[in-house]
Amino acid sequence: MSVSYLVYCGLCISVLKELNQIVDEPYMDEPFHIPQAQAYCQGDFQTWDPKITTPPGLYLMSLALKSVFLFKCNVPMLRLTVTMTLLALPIALTRLLCIYQRVRPPTSFLSPTVESVVLSMFPIAWFFGFLYYTEVPSVLCVILTFVAASNEQHWLAALLGFISCTFRQTNIIWVMYSFAYSVLAEMRFRRPEGGAKLHDPSALEAHFGDLLLTLRSVPQVFAGVLRSFVPYTLLLTVCASFVMWNGGIVLGDKSNHLPSVHIPQIYYFVGFATAMGWPVLVSGNPGPLSLLNEVKNRMFGSKSRWLVTLFTASVMAVTVFNFTIQHPFLLSDNRHYVFYVWRRVFLVHPVVPYMLIPAYMACAWAWFLRVGKDQTLLQSVILPIFTLVTLMPTPLLEPRYFLIPYILLRAQVTDTPSWGTILEGVWYVIINGATMATFLYLPREGVGRFMW
Repeated sequence: MSVSYLVYCGLCISVLKELNQIVDEPYMDEPFHIPQAQAYCQGDFQTWDPKITTPPGLYLMSLALKSVFLFKCNVPMLRLTVTMTLLALPIALTRLLCIYQRVRPPTSFLSPTVESVVLSMFPIAWFFGFLYYTEVPSVLCVILTFVAASNEQHWLAALLGFISCTFRQTNIIWVMYSFAYSVLAEMRFRRPEGGAKLHDPSALEAHFGDLLLTLRSVPQVFAGVLRSFVPYTLLLTVCASFVMWNGGIVLGDKSNHLPSVHIPQIYYFVGFATAMGWPVLVSGNPGPLSLLNEVKNRMFGSKSRWLVTLFTASVMAVTVFNFTIQHPFLLSDNRHYVFYVWRRVFLVHPVVPYMLIPAYMACAWAWFLRVGKDQTLLQSVILPIFTLVTLMPTPLLEPRYFLIPYILLRAQVTDTPSWGTILEGVWYVIINGATMATFLYLPREGVGRFMW
């Protein structure tokens, strides 16, 4: 076992122990999840809380641990169920990062890379790894699905994808992403059969015309991927049947989770990803000033780029005006940090959301330039597309929804130097220390404990 992983495991266990001693009763969403899990542990599969919006994968996992390892279904042991997935996260992330970096994973199963340990401490994953929430088991299954698909184990990927959907039904989108990325990677590094080839140039060298050529070449290679897609058709059939039976994708509390057209969600994600991942952005070669200059060049380097930037900003302004949604939970639940960000940033003045548009565009270009160094055009573009499909229908601004797309985005940066990884780790530790200390030791009377 590597030293970094040993320290990580020790820290997680210590934090869980402290949290259970201080917060000994279910908190926030736990009063819905924990009684439901306890009902399953007692063999009662008929009881279902109508406020629960996600499938019963989390409760079935706890039931399995109870049946096999005699785990109790009290609050501390149920939280341990989730923390165990947090402990497994560096192992899965090591495989994910090695796929993007095209290197062999470590020979020792319990020796994850330092970079994977650091990424496992991403604040959203790390914080909710100590509460009985679905976030960490969900992201773990999605990562394993991606790894299996990338290794051309598509039946296994479909099975893991099905398991991931039992934690969050929207994970079907990430299962499709895993398949799509695996196909693009295979086409990039293998010779085409029958002469058909997908036009997919290097991301940073591509032009708008290349995108049109790419779209024209897709039908030529479509038939070649159908065999690999067979396992996923079964999963899609199951998911489609569920949606038809349920009358929608949301399981419970449907009135507060109505599908919407919430386009600014993708803008919030880009801003959030930059605030969390700036050490990765600035540590790229040849340096932050070069990245800044390249972003400036991409946005304003010529008259045509000026026009494209102004047109894009105008379209974004229209979407901000017409599709910004202020969910009642966002405006009323003052136990979440996003409540204060919204009130103290976005609601300071009506013009603020529009003033942030150039920043969103610059951040998006910065990420494209970082992930596009070692990827093709389609490999770089499909993640934003799938992220938009995931986030746009959700009316609530919630950082937890950003977890999976951020992990997949961050993993695409393949050239982070050691000092960049250390800086990233320090940044995560500062955030985690502040948020967990606030949650544990600084509850506010009449409000409760603050959390993501």
